Order: sequence, then structure tokens, then C-alpha cells
Amino acid sequence: MALNSKIEWTESTWNPVTGCTKVSEGCKNCYAFTMGKRLKLMGNAKYANGFNVTLHSYCIEDPLKWKKPSIIFVNSMSDLFHDEVPFRFIESVFDVMNKATLHTFQILTKRADRLAELAPYLNWTPNIWQGVTVENENYTNRINFLRKVRSKVRFISFEPLLGEVRNLDLSEIDWAIVGGESGPNAREIKTDWVLSIKEQCDSQGVLFYFKQWGGTNKKKSGRLLLGRTWDEMPKVANLN
Repeated sequence: MALNSKIEWTESTWNPVTGCTKVSEGCKNCYAFTMGKRLKLMGNAKYANGFNVTLHSYCIEDPLKWKKPSIIFVNSMSDLFHDEVPFRFIESVFDVMNKATLHTFQILTKRADRLAELAPYLNWTPNIWQGVTVENENYTNRINFLRKVRSKVRFISFEPLLGEVRNLDLSEIDWAIVGGESGPNAREIKTDWVLSIKEQCDSQGVLFYFKQWGGTNKKKSGRLLLGRTWDEMPKVANLN
């Protein structure tokens, strides 16, 4: 677990699964892929398999030991709904989240079809937020799959935003995160794309979080939009 995550919209990370495979355009410059390879070279035992999908049963109950309430991003180094993650393992991850009501869990996937297939068989306690990534208009159908999920909070990550996304149907969606790609090979993000999503969120009552402009120097490019930061987030459920 990373207690103080550098990801702006969460507080901690928990990785009972590591590793993934590239499934769409947003994966091209995946930060986790690069980090996984580096950690393997550094001798980190958790990444002995590099970025091959690997289950870590030994850490699956870790959130039950954490006493300070936290917002936890699940599998920042993988995708819980990857085809190589067995349903029984996903079910065991959910069992821990169901019990760890002190915390709020954020799950993000690009495998929205498998999410929708398995969602009816999982227990969606109110402390579980489910999201999908939509990097451009080619993947808006993931939102339709997300709407089928019974999670208390449904959210969309438009990161890395690689193109304009018009005519969004945000019904039954609670939150949108927007961000540009960062790193040495970062692809361009345009202000008009960001403003279009913000306007659609505003008109449909969806909370808006602007994470970053990204680029080769994300600290320099910052995260101001229209002269200010946008940090809207859903309220955390109090289950205790």
C-alpha cells in the first residue's frame, strides 16, 4: 500500500493484482508498465514477473489492518477486471472491501464489458466507487456498461484525454476526472476538449475534477483551468 499516493484524486493505493496488457489507445504510454519494468530491475519481489498479470493473495486483507479512514485506489498497477484475473479472486477483493467499511475504494477499468458481465454477482457496498476510462470518442460505449453497475458512485476518467468527446450521455454518472497524458512521449491535450467535457458535466449535474494538463513537465504545466483548480468529488459514505 502507498499511504500517500501522488495521484491527486485519491489518498492511498492497494495492489492485490499487478501487471496488465494494453487494450486501447490510452494504454500506449502507460505509466504503470514503465514503473513495473523499473521495479523488476530494482529487485522488487512483487514485480518479479515484470508486468505480467500477477495475483498477490498475501496482501489481499491489508485494508482490514489499516485503522485510519482512507480513500483507496484499487489496483493502480493493474486492472481488476482483466481477463487473466479469475472471478473468485475478484470476489475475494470485493469481500475485503465489503468488510473494510472504514475506507472508500475506487476501482477503474478499461474492461467495461467484463465489469458489466461480473457486476451482478458482486456485492456493491456503498464504500465502493466504480469507474471506466474513456480516452476519446471511440470508447464512450464503456459508459453504457458502467451504467449497469450498482455502485454507489459511478465515475469516468477522461485520462489521458486524447481527443474531443462530444454528445456525452452522463445520466447515472456522478463524477468525471479529466487529465492530459504526462511523460516523455506525452500526446497533446487541447483546452477545447477539456472545456467541452466540463460544460457537459455542468449541464448534466456531474461533479468535475481536473487533474492535470500533463505534457513532458506536468509540474510546470500545472492543473489550472479557467484560472483555478477544479477538485469536485463525491461525498464519502459513512458506514461506521
